[in-house]
Amino acid sequence: MATHPEVAALLARAHRLGSDSRNTNYAGGNVSAKGTVTDPATGSDAELMWVKGSGGDLGTLSEDGLAVLRLDRLRALKDVYPGVEREDEMVGAFDYCLHGKGGTAPSIDTAMHGLVDAAHVDHLHPDSGIALACAADGEKLTAECYGGKVAWVPWRRPGFQLGLDIAAIKEAGPEAVGVVLGGHGITAWGTTSQECETNAVWMIRTAEAFLTERGRKQPFGSPLDGHAALAEEQRRERAALLAPVLRGLASQDRPQVGHFTDSEVVLDFLAHDQHPRLAALGTSCPDHFLRTKVRPLVLDQPPTAPLDEAVARLRELHAQYRKEYAAYYERHAGPDSPAMRGADPTIVLVPGVGMFSFGKDKQTARVAGEFYVNAINVMRGAEAVSAYAPVEEAEKFRIEYWKLEEAKLRRMPEPKPLASRVALVTGAGSGIGKAIAHRLVAEGACVVVADLNGENAAAVAEELGGPDKALAVTADVTSEEQISAAFREAVLAFGGVDLVVNNAGVSISKPLLETTAKDWDLQHDIMARGSFLVSREAASVMIEQGLGGDIVYIASKNGVFAGPNNIAYSATKADQAHQVRLLAAELGEHSIRVNGVNPDGVVRGSGIFAAGWGAQRAATYGIAEVKLGEFYAQRTLLKREVLPEHVANAVFALTGGDLTHTTGMHVPVDGGVAAAFLR
Repeated sequence: MATHPEVAALLARAHRLGSDSRNTNYAGGNVSAKGTVTDPATGSDAELMWVKGSGGDLGTLSEDGLAVLRLDRLRALKDVYPGVEREDEMVGAFDYCLHGKGGTAPSIDTAMHGLVDAAHVDHLHPDSGIALACAADGEKLTAECYGGKVAWVPWRRPGFQLGLDIAAIKEAGPEAVGVVLGGHGITAWGTTSQECETNAVWMIRTAEAFLTERGRKQPFGSPLDGHAALAEEQRRERAALLAPVLRGLASQDRPQVGHFTDSEVVLDFLAHDQHPRLAALGTSCPDHFLRTKVRPLVLDQPPTAPLDEAVARLRELHAQYRKEYAAYYERHAGPDSPAMRGADPTIVLVPGVGMFSFGKDKQTARVAGEFYVNAINVMRGAEAVSAYAPVEEAEKFRIEYWKLEEAKLRRMPEPKPLASRVALVTGAGSGIGKAIAHRLVAEGACVVVADLNGENAAAVAEELGGPDKALAVTADVTSEEQISAAFREAVLAFGGVDLVVNNAGVSISKPLLETTAKDWDLQHDIMARGSFLVSREAASVMIEQGLGGDIVYIASKNGVFAGPNNIAYSATKADQAHQVRLLAAELGEHSIRVNGVNPDGVVRGSGIFAAGWGAQRAATYGIAEVKLGEFYAQRTLLKREVLPEHVANAVFALTGGDLTHTTGMHVPVDGGVAAAFLR
């Protein structure tokens, strides 16, 4: 069925508005259009409303992300509305207004769009508009900024009553093109899609100009002695040292992924003396504090403080934050309030360094940080022309622990087994490492794709879904400096590391008398020494986090089985195999499990075999190289060829949550080579 013209115009408008961060935040706001269709059940005309459904983002909105409702039934709800004390019941009533299958689930803001007598409505969360909405004298400033073209609506929680309030204002003042919603955002309307968009953008840009022209130069106060931003290299080094500690603190109630930003907006805020007061007031717009919690944790030390003192103070502040959050919950929770969801901070601010944000996955953590940047912009705007005055704490609690919000959370799918875990896989640009990276991401992990070939690593990271799923790093595992740099990038991207796979390898097949010292050193440097260096760095991060972890070695059946013409490779694989046992014994007290996988005969997709190892082994056995996989399969008990995906399956089996009490073990993935049975 062809897209209705009004829907096409609505989607185009949503994309334009959502593509500009000045207009609204990620997944924030909603847009709607009204139009007439032929009812397939009666053949008569039916007035419909298409509105962005619950969740979703304006910039990427598609037709299946719209809720579709019968306008006559939606407006008839006014006659059965039981009053503001029971307005939450109206969300369930929206289901009885759906047209056909109704599209996606209607959001709480559906009433705002349906009850306002305008063909097109935009509800947005621009920083400039929220700055007016959260100013102490927001109503007066709104009048000064817009004249009589925009009305003021005092704070009211989103819902049916807010829709009625806005509809009444529109009816009483036909000259108005929109409203500023106290503590919330803006709503604009128009008779056409273009007029609605024009009005919305005019409101946003007019507020921006008003704040710039009227605002004082230093809304965050005077520069705070010793709190200026460190030089970029210094602050990122400091951030990398703090990130695992902070991730461990933020994960006391449930595992979290981290995100770091040292944007100028954040650093400037933290460099001025009013930031402690403003941060303590918390965020205001419901979208903000649902993502960031009511307030951040702020380190009250300059960036030059000794690291150990900063860490100790962060631990003290974290314990205090948890107590205060629990007290906040107790102050406002009623008998039917949802249970407290966790007392750890979502946002941690470190003067001179930047902001750490946390969430159930990378996107959630990143977006939480973006929302706090929005909040800083709101504070700047409000303080520039007035005083920042967010909605009171009790109202924040009503939103954060709203039954409707709880119901939305309960509708979300169960997390995957490796959700919130961060993995680093060496040699992940091809072959077995690439297959492991794909499997870990498929099971919910974020993956650092480490490889000597940076182009291959970047290609795999892109395949895995880009920055919210994977990070590519170029790393030579024989270099301590490059390994340290890879882990530094990992903790800055995701907050820490929980799962490391030592997969990088190389092989040269030669008999003893032809094996040179260079052959021996190269293979031992990459696999034995490289695995040791990677594991040492991994253990350092994991111990700082205090969350346990997994280290997996991709060893080989050759570490057990003595094959011909393979002295250097097999010896280094035996070295790796014993590293597993040694590290399992040493790291167990930190809940770090160390296990190994012993593959054999992984020919297809293998970088090692493609680089000459296959030809060498085929020559050793006197067969054509193209027959090597088949040859290996036929010498096994199962007569099955081993593929990279089978090795990846074993890595997941060891780390996916079912083998929580297993460490120091090697899992054979060789199709059954009796001579390599572990004893």
